[in-house]
Amino acid sequence: AAADRIATLVAAELVGIAQRALEMAVDYAKERQQFGQPIGSFQAVSHRCAEMLYEVEEARSLTLYAAWAADSEPETMPLAASMAKDRASEAGWNVCGSSLQVHGGVGFTWEHDLQFWLKRARLDAKLFGVASVHRERVAALAGLG
Repeated sequence: AAADRIATLVAAELVGIAQRALEMAVDYAKERQQFGQPIGSFQAVSHRCAEMLYEVEEARSLTLYAAWAADSEPETMPLAASMAKDRASEAGWNVCGSSLQVHGGVGFTWEHDLQFWLKRARLDAKLFGVASVHRERVAALAGLG
């Protein structure tokens, strides 16, 4: 029970990290000019940002449900917490990585904050069970394992 609440808390932090990485990518794509236009106007960049938004919102929804379940439906908390931690772990890392791609080399320099979020996402993803452990737990709790 306590471990599920902690996993949900870590998932919430990962959602925040992913959200910030997305915001940084979108802001950079709006201001960075290439060939006389913002790089966000290029289909590959805009599609990458849309995929990042999807990952953030999916993880956010599952995390909000897990937080709600902690008080309102405690019997569903183990499943909800593992679903949230799994998706938030994946989203945190994927969105930070995609944001790094949008930023290019500048995103990984010491002067840019994105490198901090990338490292924190990797650390949080390993806290209280990696994504694969939570996926196996989801399968077992859902009767699929």
